[in-house]
Amino acid sequence: MYKIEQLIRYKYFAEKIEKNGLDHITDPLTGLISRPYILGFAKSLIADNTPFSLVMLDLDNFKFINDTYGHSTGDEVLRSVSDSLINYIDGFGVAGRLGGDEFLFIDLRDIKYDEKKAFFTELYTDGQVLRRNYELTECNPFITGTLGCATFPDNTTDYDELFLMIDKTLYRGKNKGRNCYIIYVEEKHKNIEIKRLAGHGICTMMQSITRQCELVPGADNKFHAVIPLLMDELGITDLYYTDKHGMMHSVLRKDFIEDVSDIEEITKDDIYYTNNIHEVKERTPLFYNVLIKHEMETVLVTRIGFKDETDGYLICAEQRSHRIWQEDECALIYFLAKLIAVGKRLDGDKITG
Repeated sequence: MYKIEQLIRYKYFAEKIEKNGLDHITDPLTGLISRPYILGFAKSLIADNTPFSLVMLDLDNFKFINDTYGHSTGDEVLRSVSDSLINYIDGFGVAGRLGGDEFLFIDLRDIKYDEKKAFFTELYTDGQVLRRNYELTECNPFITGTLGCATFPDNTTDYDELFLMIDKTLYRGKNKGRNCYIIYVEEKHKNIEIKRLAGHGICTMMQSITRQCELVPGADNKFHAVIPLLMDELGITDLYYTDKHGMMHSVLRKDFIEDVSDIEEITKDDIYYTNNIHEVKERTPLFYNVLIKHEMETVLVTRIGFKDETDGYLICAEQRSHRIWQEDECALIYFLAKLIAVGKRLDGDKITG
């Protein structure tokens, strides 16, 4: 929650607080600057020709937290993230709440591209605001977020255009799999259409995956055919699968062969995912040891099979990349596993590795 002394250093807020008091300009739930005043601050900086970076932050999977733990826990998350963000940027930036789980903050320090990249890299790696567990009353959820950024006056001198730029970069981040930051670069993002990004949904990806699988025979070849799509869509760095003997193979690395024959213990419902691999240690020690050995911290597993017959397992596992798996990402991997299982029966092939 903001304190008066943190804000009166800025002329705009000093005047507003003197006239109406602190409570009038802050959001009652989070203690951040309320929407009209954080937007007003941005406009005042443009009017004064003061350089700043405008950053929009959207929490990932916030609806899941509300639906799973209740809205009171969701409110706790918002307050906790807000307090962390206030402390993190104190002295060079001000944060506001746009609404729901969307935040907007103004960075008066990091203007050049290299400065912004260094700041966001730190924000995503030091575990003070994002990619961290928050200890709450009922649970300790792992919170990630997606961020879009553009800068005045380097990217534009127009207020409306500045907001369009951060919208584009935020949508681009969500389209890449969330849990990342995107800094506006004209040659990369100028021609992006938000409508096209938003419309690039799961149905389109399923069609693309199906087409790629139809082009080649054999499960192994299908994995190689679809991985470029999955790397681009989900932001994964590799794709793994097991054969009937429980050996785990990498699609991209021929030398990757590991015994995970106890993996079936975590896939009773055909699909399992977690960003805390220590949850699998007791039930699947072999699989857990492989994850630890390769420094994998987040995993998604789904069964490749038809009815009661299991052909193997499809695995997404990432190194040093905390994330919360999204429902549509789980659906794509599950869909691919079913395509492979059906194709195996139509083609008579085997998952060999």
